[in-house]
This record gives sequence, C-alpha cells and structure tokens, in this order.
Amino acid sequence: MKRILILLVLIHSIQIIGQNNTAENRIIKVDYKKEAGKLNTMFKECIGAGRANEGLRADWQQQLAVVKKECDFKYIRFHGLLSDDMAVYREDNKGNPEYNYQYVDVLFDYIVSLKMKPFVELGFMPNALASGKETIFWWKGNVTPPKDYKKWEDLIKNLTAHFKERYGDEEVKTWYFEVWNEPNLSPGFWTGTQQEYFKLYDYAARGVKAVNPAYKVGGPATAGAGWVPETIDFCVKNNVPLDFISTHTYGVNQGYLDEFGTSGTVLSPDVNSVNGDVINSRKQITNSAKPNLELHYTEWSSSYTPADPIHDSYHSAAYILQKLKQVGNAANSMSYWVFTDIFEEPGPRFTPFHGGFGLLNTQGIKKPAYFSYYLMNKLGETELQNSDKASWTSKNAKGDVQVLLWDFTNTHPGDKVWNQTYYVQDLPSKEKGKVKIEVEGMQKGKYILEIYKVGYKVNDAYADYQALNKPSQLTRQQVNSIKERNNGAPISVEKITIDGKGIFSRELNINENDVVMLNLIKQ
Repeated sequence: MKRILILLVLIHSIQIIGQNNTAENRIIKVDYKKEAGKLNTMFKECIGAGRANEGLRADWQQQLAVVKKECDFKYIRFHGLLSDDMAVYREDNKGNPEYNYQYVDVLFDYIVSLKMKPFVELGFMPNALASGKETIFWWKGNVTPPKDYKKWEDLIKNLTAHFKERYGDEEVKTWYFEVWNEPNLSPGFWTGTQQEYFKLYDYAARGVKAVNPAYKVGGPATAGAGWVPETIDFCVKNNVPLDFISTHTYGVNQGYLDEFGTSGTVLSPDVNSVNGDVINSRKQITNSAKPNLELHYTEWSSSYTPADPIHDSYHSAAYILQKLKQVGNAANSMSYWVFTDIFEEPGPRFTPFHGGFGLLNTQGIKKPAYFSYYLMNKLGETELQNSDKASWTSKNAKGDVQVLLWDFTNTHPGDKVWNQTYYVQDLPSKEKGKVKIEVEGMQKGKYILEIYKVGYKVNDAYADYQALNKPSQLTRQQVNSIKERNNGAPISVEKITIDGKGIFSRELNINENDVVMLNLIKQ
C-alpha cells in the first residue's frame, strides 16, 4: 500500500511538472532595460537562387527587388555562373581561351544596384574546358573536372580581375568566392574524386588570390555537412588558401538529390535536424588547425527537393524560425534555398504551386515561409534577454519593442507517409493554449501596437490555392486576389498607453505552427 501511495504521489508530481511546461502556461517575460547585446542577423546574410541565367529574367529581378526591400538579404548565391548559357568561356581553333562577361555583367550590375552582393559560386565547367560530357539538371550544367587545370585557374583569375576592374577592389574584398557545389555527391555534381576536387579548389583559390590576396575564397560547398575536416586538413598541409568553410544541410533523413520529388521525402523527426549539423560543423572548425574560420551554410531548407509541398505549407514558417533560433551563433550565415520558384533544375514547372523551394512562387505570391524572413527583418538592432526558446525579443533606438514568437510542432505522421502525400492536404492546426507576453521597464507614453500572424489560413497562400481546387493555371484576377489576401499586413492595429509602471502585458491564443509578432511602435 505504501508503494502505491508513493507511486501516486510521483505520478501527480510528474503531471504537475508537465502541466507547468505546457503551452497553456507559456510566458515570455522580458525587461526593456536588460539587453542581450546586438541582434545576430545571420539569418539575412545570404539567400539562394537557382542559377545565374535565371537572374537575367525580368520577373526574377522584380522578385529579388521585393525580397531585398522587405527581408533585406545582403548576399545572393546561385549555380551555373560559368555554364554555357552564361557565355563565359570558349576556345578558338588553336585552343586559346576566349572570355566574355556580357551576361555576367548584366546580372551582377543588377545585384549591386540593389545594394546586394554576390556570394560567387565558381561552377559549373564550361563545355569547352570540360574533360567529359556528364551534366546535371534540365539546363545541363557540366560536372566534370577541367581538361586543363591551368586553363581553369586562368579563367578564375581573369574573371576575378574583371570583377575588380568593374566593381572596385574594396567592393570585391567584401565578396565570397566559393569553389563548386556539392562535390561529395558523385557523380551527380562532380564526376571526380575528393582529391580531384581538392585540386580544382587549389587552382581556383590561387586564381582568386592572384588578383588580390585579401579576396575571400572557400568551400567545399558539400551536401550533408561533409568534408569539413578533410578540406581544412588538405589546405593546411598543402598551404592552400582557405578563408571560410561552406556546406549544406536539409531537414529530411534520406538521400540528397531528387529533382522531381519522385522518391518521396519525409520531414525528419529529429528535433536537432539542421541545427545539429551546423553546430557540429562549428565544432569541427574549432577543433581544427584553423579554428577561427567563418562558417557559411550556403544552402539549407526543410527538404532538398523542388517538388516537396512542405515548402508551400504554413508549417514552413514556424520551422524556419525554430531552426534559425536553434542554430544561434554557430554559423556566420544560413542561406535559405531559395528565394523564388523561378527555378529550373527539373525544367520549367507547369503549375503555380508544386512544392518549389521558393519563398515566393513563380507569379510572386508570398508563401508562409516568406513571412518568417519578413518578420525577422522587423526585429530591432538590440536583442533583449529572453529565456523562451521559441521567440526573439528586441528593441531599437527609437524605443520600439518587438516580440516574435512561434510554435513549431512536427505533425508529420512518420516514415510511412511521404511529404508529397501529407503536406498537400488540408491540415487544420490544433489549439496549443495561451501565451502571455510581459515587457517590463518600457518607456512611458503612447504606442501603436501592430500584431502580425502567419498560420493555418492566415498568410497561407496554399490554402487559398486549395480553395480554388488547385487549378493548373491561375488567372490574373486569381493571382491578384491571393496576393491581396496574403500580403503580410497586420491582423490588428491599436493604440495603447504605457503608464508610469512601464509594463506591457498581452495574452494570446496560439495554435500549432502559428507565428505571431507584436510590434510596439513608440509615438
């Protein structure tokens, strides 16, 4: 009997502890005067795009201008800068190289005009310089080693010198030169060995540094966080320049490359997917002979295929915020792959929503994922001390206060169900109780309180597309209607007064995978 009583007491204690940790009792309590330091904005340092040639399109450029204005990404990275559709390299009938940067100039001039910078991925191989005919993607990027490594080095040197002449030494010093893309996926992205990649890297790095030793070069741009210690070890032992490490990670368990989504993907149930790779990469660098190298994750997302409906789902908004929060200070940048569905690895897509990587679809409709970055960009420059693990709190010099919070709940049923089956469904979100927000020490006075929200059927363009029975094409009126319904405007705006006690308090209902922002604007 005594054992039973003890057991009942233990069960009751566990229940109380569990109840105190539920969302119903979630409290975000901060003090305006207690700062955590400058807000880490690694989340908007870089954004991905499909390939260089797509950047010559008017709609691509129009979308990038919107993304820059509203999300303020600093750098942009894309494949295919040296591929034949950019007309960079050919040889005359005697085998002498001929260089041409007219297409490159159009693209880079536009990027620079937006006050953005290129994160220069050096790839793929121009056909005239390639040792083989193997290609990847609909647009046939050549993935073979160069037939002549000296000519490869000369191409990189000539290209870098062109950038210096056109944009100036001080500007190009701020750029990053990344050698190739995912060479550990062989023969997909690279038909050579690891050692042949290191040779490719060596010659490319020397080509960049020949123009200016201060220019930043790095790699290995691997899939699955691979080859980090090996790359550092090679560069140290062979005295090869290395200014940063770059690699990639995606939040699914199986495989790496799937252009069409035909093999099926499953969102990882691991709470440390994505961020676990990033933190491990940082540890690998710290424990290496080059412990102070910058770490750039030049691709990341919930899934590695441009045919995964999780990219269109409202679940993505909270997922992005959760993973970036978990990464913390481990990475210098986390480049989301990609900003737009104008993306042709599997060829042009035939429907407006097809699980594309983009934050915006082909018509420029903003997906829920877009608003994660839109709202993060509204955070103030100073972070406030905050023990809640699913929120950011901040302030700016004007006295405004921002609270960005979310609930990420992985509702995926498990390995037996593909993302491609699950996330195309209507998936109503369940209630998760209440969240109480308390801000102490605020300046006395009048404020405008804006409340923003992303979630099920709120800034949820895919839900509106479903309501139209998923037409294969959208009319102009349908596009405009979906854009208007999903424009990121506050769901409420009100005037409030903070009295001499300096306390703001608000209680909100929250559902699974909701994202909410409170923006208190000092008048």
